[in-house]
Amino acid sequence: MIDITIENFETDLLAVSAQVPVLLDIWAPWCGPCKQLGPVLEKLEEEYAGRFILAKVNADEQPEISGQLSQMFGVRSIPFCVMFTGGQPVDGFVGALPEAQIREFLAKHLPSEDELLAQAETQEAEQLAETGDADSALALLEDALAKDPGNDEARFDLIKLLVAEGALEPAQAVFEPIASRATGPLAEMRVAAFGRYIEALAQARQGRSPTELSAILEANKRDFEARFDMAQLFFAAGHFTDAMDELLEIIMRDKAWSDEKARKTYVAILEVMTKPQPKAVAKTAAPGDAPKLEIAGKVEVPAANPVIDQYRRKLSMALF
Repeated sequence: MIDITIENFETDLLAVSAQVPVLLDIWAPWCGPCKQLGPVLEKLEEEYAGRFILAKVNADEQPEISGQLSQMFGVRSIPFCVMFTGGQPVDGFVGALPEAQIREFLAKHLPSEDELLAQAETQEAEQLAETGDADSALALLEDALAKDPGNDEARFDLIKLLVAEGALEPAQAVFEPIASRATGPLAEMRVAAFGRYIEALAQARQGRSPTELSAILEANKRDFEARFDMAQLFFAAGHFTDAMDELLEIIMRDKAWSDEKARKTYVAILEVMTKPQPKAVAKTAAPGDAPKLEIAGKVEVPAANPVIDQYRRKLSMALF
């Protein structure tokens, strides 16, 4: 349990809620229902064993926090509980609810035990993949997806490993449950990018050899079909910059070639290379700054990848 004040609101509530849900209990010493609710919440926090963190704020001592949240949700009484996830207040309830109703409320916002295990396995698998232990990483990712089929990053990481091993059919099977999200007016860029990644492997299996393609391009640098096929070979092999170099040759000469297929594949490669954005987290105040309540969390910008940045600039220059 954490006691929240204006001084630690950002660091101990917003920032923490970017990693694990935080339930903020707004209470006061004179409030009878608050005294009934408090022990129930503390019991549930212990029982749920890390699936959420309980935070408490004294409404009399911290009126800026309680006042802004009450105004935000249109609430004028306490106890008032607010659920924070991803650095944002997302839901709440008023009054000393029975334990069963509080459990129902928590169920709407907390990851299941399987989801938590899947997240941990995905993180461990990423570390194993970086050290070259692909077999162990594959096993963990497969187990993570079995536990939580909605874990997109586990799915994408698994596809990466399968494509790297040339396992086309398994990669297609892993992608199939989300394939519909890659098309239509609401197509998701990251899903579409991994679809193109798998397509590159399929084409590499069926297409012309690197030696044959090199000979064709030596004779005719403007053979865009051959150059695109070469880019697909590089893409499927994980030689991303080589693939983008080939695609740039097409884009610089004919931006609209084949319904902008070169540009779309180039963008897909950048997306496959890019790690997903982290959740919103709070920005802490600088030393000496006056404490200030700010509900909206800030997005922590990940360290720039110089290769990705370089190739984004190259594409921009080629297009304009």
